[in-house]
Amino acid sequence: MYDLFFQKLNDKIGLTADEQAIISSYLTIKRVRKKQYLLQEGDVCKTIAFVQRGALRAYYVDKKGSDHILQFALEGWIISDLYSFMTGEPASYNIDALEDTEVILITKAAQEEIFARVPKYETYSRMQITGAYLAMQKRVTSLLGLSLEERYLGFTKLYPNIVQRVPQHMIASYLGLTPETVSRIRKRLAAK
Repeated sequence: MYDLFFQKLNDKIGLTADEQAIISSYLTIKRVRKKQYLLQEGDVCKTIAFVQRGALRAYYVDKKGSDHILQFALEGWIISDLYSFMTGEPASYNIDALEDTEVILITKAAQEEIFARVPKYETYSRMQITGAYLAMQKRVTSLLGLSLEERYLGFTKLYPNIVQRVPQHMIASYLGLTPETVSRIRKRLAAK
């Protein structure tokens, strides 16, 4: 039931069977249908979601009604509005399913109890947050310093699974480009 989740944890921190049983007792599975929200802007984010199967996106909608995608999450990835989760303030982001999805949810209270009972899990959590911060820093540098073509190529090289599963207009949104710009880039690359 939690195979992928524990595989990821064991790859990083190596849990005993007892530690896995403790953590399992705090987990909840939720199925999210395609286009269904896991979180809506304005609600308080009460969970961190580990994607067991499927695909999600986190995004915000600007005043003109345009979506701006901040994150995709496929199998084995974690997604949340971390600011809302940590502070209890209303979420700035929406999270919805791009495919029928199954997630493993951990509430803030459950996370604190797991930290106390399985200290290795706090190490894992810190590694996840550090990795997310480094990825965000790399993305900002990419947005500020790379050409449009370099941004697109970097994304396709780093995330080939996303390119295969996510519509082009969403990839454009993630890259801060228009779908037409992505089409032009793809045509130029194909002509080379």
